[in-house]
Amino acid sequence: MKKIIIAIDGHSSCGKSTMAKQLAKEIGYVYVDTGAMYRAVTLYAMRHGMYPEAGILEEALKADVDADKIQITFKFNPETGRPDTYLNGEKVEEEIRQMEVSNRVSPIAALPFVRALLTEQQQAMGKEKGIVMDGRDIGTAVFPQAEMKVFVTASAKVRAQRRFDELMGKAKTQEERDALNYEEVLKNVEERDYIDSHREVAPLRQADDAIVLDNSNLTREEQSAWLLEKYKEIVAKC
Repeated sequence: MKKIIIAIDGHSSCGKSTMAKQLAKEIGYVYVDTGAMYRAVTLYAMRHGMYPEAGILEEALKADVDADKIQITFKFNPETGRPDTYLNGEKVEEEIRQMEVSNRVSPIAALPFVRALLTEQQQAMGKEKGIVMDGRDIGTAVFPQAEMKVFVTASAKVRAQRRFDELMGKAKTQEERDALNYEEVLKNVEERDYIDSHREVAPLRQADDAIVLDNSNLTREEQSAWLLEKYKEIVAKC
């Protein structure tokens, strides 16, 4: 069977990564979480004092990007059955999912030199096809030639509740749970939507030939069945 490129784009906290991982597993494709890559760059900037409360120190971050000091890789985790994100050889999967990173990732993702760096890496990953990649601009900027493009959306409140529940589930102590606030998560979702849609380079938008999936009222099982059916229809025509 011919291998294709599957691009899954959409708003934050739509469950894109979860459905992309599941689809890749079902059809034997490689999965790449591009959002994790931008989160890893954000974590790097925060750790190196390039993203203080006052804002991003763009020149310092660009110097490190140009010097090839940021290496992002993925390694399969047999315990979870999913790939983990590594920043310069260090596993950072849990750290990049925290609210502190979530609150800062969209401005980092809007920087042209960051997008150029990660787009180049992402395109290299898809040269052999047989890949499922999710993000904000996969079907429009990274792989406009992708045979299957899906644009995922859901209401901001539904997405915020899903994100809040996810963070609560990952919290290890009562103190961490008490620190979480739904309204803060909702504000973060809405702010990320605005920044992602209004950035100058590769803004979030639906590709003209993308299939739209509104999963506001769908279960994970229903999403998976829908995606698998669409995949089979498209591959049959290739």
